[in-house]
Amino acid sequence: MKFDTMLRTFDLSSIPAHVERFERLGIDGLWTFEAEHDPFLPLAVAASRRADLDLGTNISVAFGRSPFSMAQVAWDLQNSSNGKFHLGLGTQVRAHVERRFSMPFDQPAKRLADYIRCLRSIWDTFQKGSRPDYKGEFYQFTLMNPFFNPGAIDNPHIPIWIAGVNTGMCRIAGEVADGFHVHPMHSAGYVREVIRPAISRGASSENRLQEDIDLYAPVFAVTGETQAELDESEAEVRRQISFYASTPNYRAVLDYHDAGGIAKDLSAKARSGEWRQMAELIPDRLIDEFAIVAKPADLAAKLRERYDGLLDRVSLYFPLPRDDSDDVWTDFLTSFRTNSA
Repeated sequence: MKFDTMLRTFDLSSIPAHVERFERLGIDGLWTFEAEHDPFLPLAVAASRRADLDLGTNISVAFGRSPFSMAQVAWDLQNSSNGKFHLGLGTQVRAHVERRFSMPFDQPAKRLADYIRCLRSIWDTFQKGSRPDYKGEFYQFTLMNPFFNPGAIDNPHIPIWIAGVNTGMCRIAGEVADGFHVHPMHSAGYVREVIRPAISRGASSENRLQEDIDLYAPVFAVTGETQAELDESEAEVRRQISFYASTPNYRAVLDYHDAGGIAKDLSAKARSGEWRQMAELIPDRLIDEFAIVAKPADLAAKLRERYDGLLDRVSLYFPLPRDDSDDVWTDFLTSFRTNSA
């Protein structure tokens, strides 16, 4: 199992220092996500350094870009990173796609599968010069000339990851993806009993194996040396869980844990901006299910214990703090790898 990290807030000039630190520590991969910043620009800076890190998006919003524009940026990143790029795609939700990106949103699982097939058709033309002839239900790629073709690269297979919570998106991952981003609001039980079986069903429908699809998850951690630090950490995790749980798309996880009854209250409080009151609705048992609770010295071993054999890649939900000494993370990674099954 690999240990990754994420970038959240940054300016592009700081990326080389981040990358140098992550390489020095022995981090395996670096993920960006689409929130305050474009997810691809920092990866372009990292790729230009030929860093010994896997680089990927978790996630970029698929429906915010056409398949061709997505294909171009992914191709360039794959080439400049020596084949270390992973393209993570997500659908977002209808309100954001329609009202923030001004793009269509319907039948998201089917649309995403079509999007991915179109991407691979475009990359096939880039690599082989094949005639464009993709005609899907939502997307098409039927026009090309040499002026727009970047040409073949040394590592043309770009792993595509998709993100999701519900079984429909899990099945799509089994059908067409190389990896699946597990949402941070998850439990080991939900991954084992809901996500993995759904991926397996999708894979079987396309004569693939579940083992062909890697799983990665950022994991909530409640940690600290003192009780005050533990309490502060738990309060932040509780806030994050309440925020995600207020979104209808994520209610399947609550239902799995017989906690669906709080969903409507959370959504109502989110609409009225009652953020503190939302956190108070999260029962303690969900903290234990959705987060690793441990002192810093025990955190890596507990993380490994919970996810060995269940995930292929893991990270903590929050990025590595800048003010933590490298010794802290060197010890963490040593413990994480020492406790390998």
